[in-house]
Amino acid sequence: MNADHRDRAGDARAGHAYGHTPFRIPLPVQTVVDTLSARSEVVAIALGGSQATKNADAASDVDISVFVTADIPLDVRRNLATRFDPAPEIDNRWFGPTDEWADAASGTAIDLMYWERGWFEEQLRAVIEDHRPALGYTTALWFTMRHATSLFDRDGWLAGMQDDATRPYPDELARAIVAFNHPLLRTARSSWRHQIDLAITRDDPVSIQHRATELLASVFDIVFASTRALHPGEKRLLMHVEALEGVPAHLPHRIRALLHAASGADRAAVLPAVDDLCDAIDELVHASGL
Repeated sequence: MNADHRDRAGDARAGHAYGHTPFRIPLPVQTVVDTLSARSEVVAIALGGSQATKNADAASDVDISVFVTADIPLDVRRNLATRFDPAPEIDNRWFGPTDEWADAASGTAIDLMYWERGWFEEQLRAVIEDHRPALGYTTALWFTMRHATSLFDRDGWLAGMQDDATRPYPDELARAIVAFNHPLLRTARSSWRHQIDLAITRDDPVSIQHRATELLASVFDIVFASTRALHPGEKRLLMHVEALEGVPAHLPHRIRALLHAASGADRAAVLPAVDDLCDAIDELVHASGL
């Protein structure tokens, strides 16, 4: 660990990292940091989500990532939560180990996500260094790390990971994401378009919605890769796309058109909407040189 990392880790342990956050630290969040940072299993704690990226609105909760080397006992997590919420949800496993609760006094909603340090680092390096693509959301964890705000960093691991997360977007990764996702839009035998077509033939509206959603996941991965932007996750995607430079002006409209067609009774409009959107993606990929 270099001197800069040691300094940043020391600041976090002393509590000075609070001053770098984009919003006033509520009492529940400070209590989370004070309580969990005393646990030897906890390597680092970071503020994430819309609070860290300054996109929060009245409905936003406070996302806190807790990086660990072992599980924190459930009774410790429950005792922490019940200081503020008499009925917390502890150890939700639907989207990974998570505690969700709210401060009864202020209404502040807390979403605590627990990440095993080794797993998170492995996933991040697979993308940044090995250029490993996925079907949608390829760079979402990279976005999370780049935009996280450190609240506690025991030995500088978080500072080192965030330094890695500032590196430029590799062209090799952009090409890999496009090469992996693009054929599945409509040219591969098992393409999303083909599967939507079959669902229409079978009068299967649930499958139409499901495959259209998967097509959009690949579309957004291609869009962010083509513009060398990190994937921000599942929320406000149209807002993020509209803010990108180099994206065809009609692309957001075509995304909305597909959403409208897939959710409506006019099945005849679905495949033309898919093709219009795929044409726009082809235009973007060609313009980006990928």
